[in-house]
Amino acid sequence: MVKRKTAIFIRKAHRYLGVFLGIQFLMWTISGLYFSWTDIDEIHGDQFKNEITPVVHSNLLKLDSTFLLPAVSSLELRTIAGHPFYWVNDSVLIDAKSGKLKSRISKEEALKIASVHMRSDLEVTSIDFIDEVGKHHEYRGRSLPAFVINYNHPDNVKAYISALDGSFQRVRHRSWRWFDFLWMTHTMDYEGRDDFNTKVLRVFSLLGLITVLSGFLLWYVSSPTLRKFFKR
Repeated sequence: MVKRKTAIFIRKAHRYLGVFLGIQFLMWTISGLYFSWTDIDEIHGDQFKNEITPVVHSNLLKLDSTFLLPAVSSLELRTIAGHPFYWVNDSVLIDAKSGKLKSRISKEEALKIASVHMRSDLEVTSIDFIDEVGKHHEYRGRSLPAFVINYNHPDNVKAYISALDGSFQRVRHRSWRWFDFLWMTHTMDYEGRDDFNTKVLRVFSLLGLITVLSGFLLWYVSSPTLRKFFKR
């Protein structure tokens, strides 16, 4: 028979572990429900974007005749505000018609790029230029500097466009921000969001296992019938 003091200790340990871990367990459950009930395409903001039709360009200059470059490791033809550009080595933007080097796109070009990608019924309220963001910013980990185009919409819709290469980066809106917050609580990575090997997550996972095992142990010490069954 288990001693009374031992049974009381197991019961208290299970109770306090449950209280300590309860909030995190609740967040795991809420976030899991949210993920399973939401459309990931809507989270990405596809409902605010247009379907893009490829643009065909002709009479483009050859790179060797336009600009003196080192060895080319990557090359991409991009359309910026209806005009063709070469994006070379993920660092250099060259006008594919004139051969001129372009340091970055303008605000007007950013608006034209956004008009191609975003629905025409969305009204632009302002455009901002950013060259740095914090660890928790919704544009973290993306190309900088960038233009932020704000739209008049209840979901506080924003479009981000790289000022360096003119690429349409991301759409951010209220549902995505909720998803991002809940994903942070789910992974317990409070900086980058995507690290599943954080010490906090490991500790809570182990404590969760201990809580479950203590519950089974508490069931055993509290059930005379169960103890008699195992003593046979």
